[in-house]
Amino acid sequence: MQKRERLERAIAGEAVDRAPVALWRHWPGDDQRYADLARSSIDFQRDYNWDFVRLMPSRAYQVVDYGVQDYWGGDARGMRKISKRVVTRSLDWTEIRPLSPTRGHLLQQAQCARIVGQALASEGAPVLQTVYSPLIQASQMAGREKTLRDMRVRADRLRSGLNQLTESSMRFLDSLKQIPGIAGVFLVTEFASHDCMSETEYRLTVLPHLRSILDGLPDHWWLNIVQVGGRAPMLSLFNTLPIQALNWDTGIESDSLSSAQGAFRFAACGGLSDDEHLLKGTPTLIHDAIREALKQTESRRLIVSGSGAGRVNLPLSNMRAVRSGVEAQS
Repeated sequence: MQKRERLERAIAGEAVDRAPVALWRHWPGDDQRYADLARSSIDFQRDYNWDFVRLMPSRAYQVVDYGVQDYWGGDARGMRKISKRVVTRSLDWTEIRPLSPTRGHLLQQAQCARIVGQALASEGAPVLQTVYSPLIQASQMAGREKTLRDMRVRADRLRSGLNQLTESSMRFLDSLKQIPGIAGVFLVTEFASHDCMSETEYRLTVLPHLRSILDGLPDHWWLNIVQVGGRAPMLSLFNTLPIQALNWDTGIESDSLSSAQGAFRFAACGGLSDDEHLLKGTPTLIHDAIREALKQTESRRLIVSGSGAGRVNLPLSNMRAVRSGVEAQS
């Protein structure tokens, strides 16, 4: 079974030869040069033959051209730390304008996507571009605490900035629509968690921007996934979005995957914890976790994957075990 057929049948809840599977990770250092990031992404795919490729540029790539500066300090997730922010007062939100995708870091990421898409198109591996929600971009520009404070006391000014960041994201994604092999977007949101804000706040402040981005995607992009971060994710808020799968930490609750089968119309993307299974676990533990995930979902509407940004220091035997684990259950 080819990758696209396997993914589409799994998303639709139909029988497949085996569960589709994919892992991803950041490439610190390589993510500062588009050709190096492309080569690392291609090599990783050819080493493990995942069912889709998630392009992982540096976390701040969408806001660096606003003046944000960052560096990698050795974080095991490959995350870069912000050393300079550009929003210091609420009025700064009103001065943000969309970036052009024809220059700077957005152009470089488009060039990376083109190299990867063209290299892997003949191998049938769909490529997804990681994009961060406008509120994440705002928090990179101002800091998490200030962004949330302005959301509550200067909502009109923050909304102005979010509108511009949404437009910037849409222009960037539009620049990718003709690249062979690109099949969709991996849209990351981290504030849809009950320990961060209320459902009403998220529904009013963040969700409309996510919907605008997703509604503006090319019609031929057939695999669009939203990743929901946080310790208490508001999963029900995403049920009406035009996506094919939802990724979250499915280990937060023991029956998370089985509950999702009845609650969502799209597929679950997960089943493995980045820390407990992929980093600290063993091949046997990973095989057991995959078996349990397939049991909870009755081998329907599941893409086996990790739960977050991935890790740069995973044991290679554990990554091999992810592949062998899904094949053993076919």
